[in-house]
Amino acid sequence: MAEEKKSYLYKLRPLIDRWPAIKKPEGHVTFKKKIFWTMLALIIYFILTNVMIFGLKPDVIDLFSQYRFIMAGASGSIMHLGIGPIVTASIILQLFVGAKIINLDLTNAEDKAIYQGTQKILVIAMIFIEAIPQIFGYLEPTEGLINAVGVPLADSIIVLQLVIGALIVFFMDETISKWGIGSGISLFIAAGVSQALFTGMFNWIPVQGGVVSMSNPPAGVIPGTYYLTSHMSLGEIVGGGYQSLFLGNPNIGFSNAIVPLLGTLFIFFLVVYIAGSRVELPLAHGRVRGARGRYPIKLMYASVIPVILVSALLANINMFAMMLYQSDIPLLGGQWWIGTYDLAVSTQPLAGGAWYLSSLGGINSWLLPIMSGGYGGHAPWQFALKVIIYLSVMIIGSILFAKFWIATTNMGSEDVAKQIQGSGMQIPGFRRDPRVLKKVLQRYIPVITVISGALVGALAGFSDAIGTVGNVSGTGVLLAVSIITQLYEQIGKEQAMEMHPVLRGFFGNE
Repeated sequence: MAEEKKSYLYKLRPLIDRWPAIKKPEGHVTFKKKIFWTMLALIIYFILTNVMIFGLKPDVIDLFSQYRFIMAGASGSIMHLGIGPIVTASIILQLFVGAKIINLDLTNAEDKAIYQGTQKILVIAMIFIEAIPQIFGYLEPTEGLINAVGVPLADSIIVLQLVIGALIVFFMDETISKWGIGSGISLFIAAGVSQALFTGMFNWIPVQGGVVSMSNPPAGVIPGTYYLTSHMSLGEIVGGGYQSLFLGNPNIGFSNAIVPLLGTLFIFFLVVYIAGSRVELPLAHGRVRGARGRYPIKLMYASVIPVILVSALLANINMFAMMLYQSDIPLLGGQWWIGTYDLAVSTQPLAGGAWYLSSLGGINSWLLPIMSGGYGGHAPWQFALKVIIYLSVMIIGSILFAKFWIATTNMGSEDVAKQIQGSGMQIPGFRRDPRVLKKVLQRYIPVITVISGALVGALAGFSDAIGTVGNVSGTGVLLAVSIITQLYEQIGKEQAMEMHPVLRGFFGNE
């Protein structure tokens, strides 16, 4: 690449070269060591989600309440920001590179190194950008901390803890990527969602605390449904009790009902089936006669990363819309068309553009209002329009991020062709040349990338529309199932490489 054509981000190279980072292993990392680092990071994550921010008032206003499980953090804890800064930095860079605002060729090793280094710097910037606004009416210090150190220092202490927690997440993600199995971002999401699904299924504690009653049943779907059916008469069930059993009762906060449970199971089996669907290209060894194999191109080729990025983008839109509604910024502050909120009730938007981009939240939140003539000042056609807009954003956004993701993770046609070529394999009937391999792969990978993005986006939107147990959102269930399935396959691949070292070259590990 000519010097004059290089991106202006090359000016950051001195900083990138000196930037703190987890050291990459020089040789092969054994399977046991990878499992150790992965499990250690997961244990630390669970511990930190239970470490609450020192000096914080208990009545926390969570800017990311709708997307809490996708952000892989715990409200009010040192992990409050979760993976938000990491995925937001990734979104910004992918959009800038995709729109050619930043001149980087991600197929070039030097440009890709600059891209990855810049992303690390941007993550640190996003940590402060997402942490500092939290102290303006959302995460407030206690009176005791304010009296002890004063308002400015008390706010600084809150921000410092948020920054430390986000930095720990950032370095744990990098540790897993280099020394563990899979992705730290995905692992933390799956861990949080799995925990919420388990409690949503089996939690016997009443919804509103106190004593169990008909108006305060157990919060878990299994004990809650059993309690309601055993205490309801047939007349009560026919007279309206069926709605609480099948759809939940939002008036008392009971959402873990039969339909969300069936929706969760349906999503689980559908994702497992789709994850196993693939196109397999026949391969033969160029020198060893009779040595054959297959290269699988999965239907979910781009995995679930596109949905994570789209959800994080919507979470940030909701956060800034909420902040603008409470601000006095000319032309933007307090404008209903951006988003209307009542923080005394919820952090979910009540109207405006942010409302149309908010999660569908299950059948209770959109289908029943359409059938009953509207709800909360919105007409039925507005709820129908919200469904269309939300599903369109999820699908189209996932397609765009899928294409960006493939380009940045060595999964494009050219990179895969080089991997196959480097392993000594070739497609029977074609000349052993990376350019020929690229042309063959070009028939499959770009098309499957688009289908993969559209599929995961549609699944996420559809699962959000049905609703799930544990209040984790349908997207959260989709992500958890997909991540766990991929982690299982990744563990199998690591074990295979441990037993057959020659496979490491094929998978690009050496």
